Amino acid sequence: MRLLSWNVNGLRAARKKGFDQYLAQSGADVFCLQETKLQFDQLGMIDASYHPFFHDAERKGYSGTAVLSKNEPMSVTYGIGHPLDNEGRTVTCEYPDFFVVCCYTPNSQRGLTRLPLRLEWDAVFRSYVHSLDIKKPVLVCGDLNVAHEPIDIKNPKSNEGNAGYTLQERESFSKLLAMGFVDSFRLLHPDAWDQYSWWSIRPGVREHNIGWRIDYWLVSERYARHIKESGIAMDVLGSDHAPVFLVVG
Repeated sequence: MRLLSWNVNGLRAARKKGFDQYLAQSGADVFCLQETKLQFDQLGMIDASYHPFFHDAERKGYSGTAVLSKNEPMSVTYGIGHPLDNEGRTVTCEYPDFFVVCCYTPNSQRGLTRLPLRLEWDAVFRSYVHSLDIKKPVLVCGDLNVAHEPIDIKNPKSNEGNAGYTLQERESFSKLLAMGFVDSFRLLHPDAWDQYSWWSIRPGVREHNIGWRIDYWLVSERYARHIKESGIAMDVLGSDHAPVFLVVG
């Protein structure tokens, strides 16, 4: 089974840059999206071989997540029981062998103005995925807005304390892993440097690969033996993020 996750930074904009063609040739059984930035009624026609499940933000043109699934899930849940559910930040799909949780974690913002709210969200999210993990394995994906270790960011020293690389956010991510999850990419590629999933839009940054790895597929530890591949499609353009993929079987 092939699963993909991509922060498209606006699905309507991404579709003008080849998203539909990429979806068609991706071979994805499940394709998770973050920052859709639309209301479902603005979507228009999309590949009919997928069942679409969209969690739109109440604020138009902001945030939003979605799951496109070849097979109809057993159940679909929107939100995790946090006030930021109104920003459309999660979609959970249940399949026979596992749950897939598509997540767009809140950014702590410039000046860390949203860091306390972000850490509060993290705690609720950990509790939520743990409650699912009790029932069956969980695959968590999305833009989790944190570079976990120095290997996951081009310039760790100069970025210390910046949103997405604060000690608090990194420790919070460690707590999530400690609850019984593995970072599938690091499991298969423990020493891979210069592998990033997001780059600033400033000129030359992506060309010189000055990036951050903040997009993930996390897998319940007991299901890790089923991981066949995990990687980053760094050559795929159309967003400031690259798609990340997982193959299980």
